Amino acid sequence: SSNFASFSNSFPCVVTLFPCSSRYSSEDEPSNLDEMPLMMSEEAFENDESDYQTLPRARVNQRQRGLGWFLLGGWKVLCGSCCDCLAHICRRKKELKARTVWLGCPEKCEEKYPKNSIKNQKYNIFTFVPGVLYQQFKFFLNLYFLVVACSQFVPSLKIGYLYTYWAPLGFVLAVTMVREAVDEVRRCQRDKEMNSQLYSKLTVRGEWREPNQRIPADMIFLRTSEKTGSCFIRTDQLDGETDWKLKVAVGCTQRLPAVGDLFSISAYVYAQKPQLDIHSFEGNFTREDADPQIHESLSIENTLWASTVVASGTVIGVVIYTGKETRSVLNTSYAKNKVGLLDLELNRLTKALFLAQVVLSVVMVALQGFVGPWFRNLFRFVVLFSYIIPISLRVNLDMGKSAYGWMIMKDENIPGTVVRTSTIPEELGRLVYLLTDKTGTLTQNEMVFKRLHLGTVSYGMDTMDEIQSHIIQSYSQPAGGSASSTTPSRKTQSAGPKVRKSVSSRIHEAVKAIALCHNVTPVYESHASVNGETESAEADQDFSDDNRTYQASSPDEVALVRWTESVGLTLVNRDLTSLQLKTPSGQILSFYILQIFPFTSESKRMGIIVREESTGDITFYMKGADVAMASIVQYNDWLEEECGNMAREGLRTLVVAKKSLSEEQYQDFENRYNQAKLSIHDRALKVAAVVESLEREMELLCLTGVEDQLQADVRPTLELLRNAGIKIWMLTGDKLETATCIAKSSHLVSRNQDIHVFKPVSNRGEAHLELNAFRRKHDCALVISGDSLEVCLRYYEHEFVELACQCPAVVCCRCSPTQKAQIVRLLQQHTANRTCAIGDGGNDVSMIQAADCGIGIEGKEGKQASLAADFSITQFKHIGRLLMVHGRNSYKRSAALGQFVMHRGMIISTMQAVFSSVFYFASVPLYQGFLMVGYATIYTMFPVFSLVLDQDVKPEMALLYPELYKDLTKGRSLSFKTFLIWVLISVYQGGILMYGAMVLFESEFVHVVAISFTALILTELLMVALTIRTWHWLMVVAEFFSLGCYLASLAFLNEYFDLSFITTWPFLWKVSAITLVSCLPLYIIKYLKRKFSPPSYSKLSS
Repeated sequence: SSNFASFSNSFPCVVTLFPCSSRYSSEDEPSNLDEMPLMMSEEAFENDESDYQTLPRARVNQRQRGLGWFLLGGWKVLCGSCCDCLAHICRRKKELKARTVWLGCPEKCEEKYPKNSIKNQKYNIFTFVPGVLYQQFKFFLNLYFLVVACSQFVPSLKIGYLYTYWAPLGFVLAVTMVREAVDEVRRCQRDKEMNSQLYSKLTVRGEWREPNQRIPADMIFLRTSEKTGSCFIRTDQLDGETDWKLKVAVGCTQRLPAVGDLFSISAYVYAQKPQLDIHSFEGNFTREDADPQIHESLSIENTLWASTVVASGTVIGVVIYTGKETRSVLNTSYAKNKVGLLDLELNRLTKALFLAQVVLSVVMVALQGFVGPWFRNLFRFVVLFSYIIPISLRVNLDMGKSAYGWMIMKDENIPGTVVRTSTIPEELGRLVYLLTDKTGTLTQNEMVFKRLHLGTVSYGMDTMDEIQSHIIQSYSQPAGGSASSTTPSRKTQSAGPKVRKSVSSRIHEAVKAIALCHNVTPVYESHASVNGETESAEADQDFSDDNRTYQASSPDEVALVRWTESVGLTLVNRDLTSLQLKTPSGQILSFYILQIFPFTSESKRMGIIVREESTGDITFYMKGADVAMASIVQYNDWLEEECGNMAREGLRTLVVAKKSLSEEQYQDFENRYNQAKLSIHDRALKVAAVVESLEREMELLCLTGVEDQLQADVRPTLELLRNAGIKIWMLTGDKLETATCIAKSSHLVSRNQDIHVFKPVSNRGEAHLELNAFRRKHDCALVISGDSLEVCLRYYEHEFVELACQCPAVVCCRCSPTQKAQIVRLLQQHTANRTCAIGDGGNDVSMIQAADCGIGIEGKEGKQASLAADFSITQFKHIGRLLMVHGRNSYKRSAALGQFVMHRGMIISTMQAVFSSVFYFASVPLYQGFLMVGYATIYTMFPVFSLVLDQDVKPEMALLYPELYKDLTKGRSLSFKTFLIWVLISVYQGGILMYGAMVLFESEFVHVVAISFTALILTELLMVALTIRTWHWLMVVAEFFSLGCYLASLAFLNEYFDLSFITTWPFLWKVSAITLVSCLPLYIIKYLKRKFSPPSYSKLSS
């Protein structure tokens, strides 16, 4: 045995397979967008075909690049592109190529291929410190603090103590470093665990096998221990679907007598170059030493992709793609460092503050008259006013984010919720688009048979026992002959000329058709002995096993077969050529499978031709979607109406029909069918035409309704999100019909809304016509497949996104993992709104990582999505509270906290400006040493930070009126308008405090410091009280604690204050007067505003 990471450069044969999960990147090339008027008429379009080539390329958002562009951020773009260019040169990607892989002869391989290991780490030991520092200092705020702190090493610029600048900056960096290091170590451990897992390699000496393992690399399936030459695999981590997929071994190698013969033949596999599409593959298998040479074409059913799990038997395959070239890796992307919108807005505000700071400093120097070393004075003023941008802003916000994360995890209403990215809780309050997976996210992926309709009579869940009694009656006729299965129906028919069949015989035929027409295989867990299959006695024991499970590529089919078992007709055995049913009395009925016509998304139906062993009767059974079957079955007046009724209930409907064939009819069909299959040109069309010749005037047996059970409270949750103004897009790997059905049953699409199903398009012309047709529809939901989406985005990206964004809901089906991430990025680029992705499988990881906010659900498909997400929840319904309550609170609190911390800095800078201008523009600090440190920390820190406990509406109110959420997406809590209001408040209060103290001080300057500083502390504490909307007992404690700390510290501040003056009445009344003048007007304004123009939430709470 070798470990997972080791096989790389040469491809050996590989046996059996194991659990791995991974995240990787694929870089999508940006497709250029053509400029073209979309609303051309069809005629104009047809005549204008030639113009396509001559259309100019659109210049998307290309600005004039001059000096202004460079100063306003162009320098950053240029630096970024230079870094990208260097990085690209350093890790230039190797071109992906097609390859020929020889069986058991690695030495014939000329090419070197990538190492088969997983790497999810962001940094290595050398890049960790530079990488983390770059992530921190790319923000203007942190870079500014670094420059100011470094300036204090220059003696002529030094103002105050070094620790007042370096301690807060060091604290921020230390916290960030520790947090990143812990995350990185965890990632490293996970990768190590994956890469050290063992796989089995087939050698000339023998082999070693382990069942139920993940497949380590992309392989071609050569051989299996299963007698049928096929096996099932689970693809949950690749495409998100939990049903099992049937894979077929290469015929030539499966027929070899022994496993060791794989080394004695001269054969090779030709495989196309690695690509993203997990649903297609083209290749050839060639055996050279046979006469004549054997050539077999290879398709998707001969492949075993990495990260899938072998569910039955053991398999042997030859590896064709490893490491970075495997489908699962090509479809995953690197986790990006997510930055919240609030952080970006605060970053913009700090730039504005910096500009104000520089302008203020220049004004001061100008008023001095640019005398002496004015340049040094200018820099001293910049440092002096550096409190305009307080370093405590970063500390407070980071601590606030951690507090919100703790509150989310402690919320008893959403148990099991985990916050994995603590930097973006405010994003939960700003979302406009929610992109959700279907299987396992909205639905439980558990199908339940709900309804059987025979035209005149309908059976629901409560009347299934009637069907059971009819079936028992049908098969309990004396079994004298072996033809017991068809006896009842024959008797009924022979009673008279064309007498209508009895209900009993119609039920019997319907149930039998459902039990036969499918692609389900029964699997027995406990009796795995191979030799048991030879003796019929042992086989019978096997059939009665309680441990039977059914496997199929569609959970609907499993639900139907489980239902036939519950009413008495049980599928007990199946291989490629036959199947056996067991009747209620325990008798075994055998049928030979003559032909199977599998379900495709084009035909929307599947058929099977069986010959009953006992009677030799040949019957063609077919089931499919009502749209496909309506024209095939005999005329009836109830099918369309009943299908509509079931669809409105959210049931997935299938129409079941049959046709009896004579021996001659079948032989004629078989000859034509085999000829069509051998044709080289238009094979698919010819085969379809032959099959269609059978599909005429079929006897309609019944209509079935199956329900895919929704997750708990999905409907009210989607309703809540829609009312909150969030647009919901469903991205699923499932079929179009299924996706549409779930969209209706979950009320993603409301009952009175139309659904526009985007027709399959394959070229530019078709896309153009279909988009025009879609444009004419108003207020209807869009359903589109991944292939059509790809075509639309290639030619009409901008137009398509513009149209889709106007829809109340969008459903994208047959989406690959990469497409899901691509849709997220499209919405981010074209709408500039915040996106959230929610999913539960490995196929959702790319989408979750690409979104501004990723939410993972711990589901049946494993924990891969929840580990990669920013927030992990246990049920879909928890998303309502997460956004409406915690998203709202986090955003509102951070906005208030950020602006208040800025106000705290601006007020003291205003006082400094007033002080300097009065004292002949001297660049001398107003408050020395500890007063400044105390002001930013112990005197005001606790009350200001207690704003993280504030809430404007109660949680119950936020959930009852989700419309309140719409206001948050407009970003009004933190904008240039609210910021300017805070600036005006700061300038007013700073001016009053300073001028008031100067007017009232009598003899000594030291009294100005005492009066103004005490009034400043009191003003800040009163301003916190003014800002708070809902009081919490901790807020009251924080206010009194801070006041107590200040009063207690006065005893030790004799260096700054005159203690004999502080204890006198004049001091007290002067401080009270100044504080009253600075705060009372604001209280009056707030009261009047609440009375005459209250915010929407206060109207509700009153």
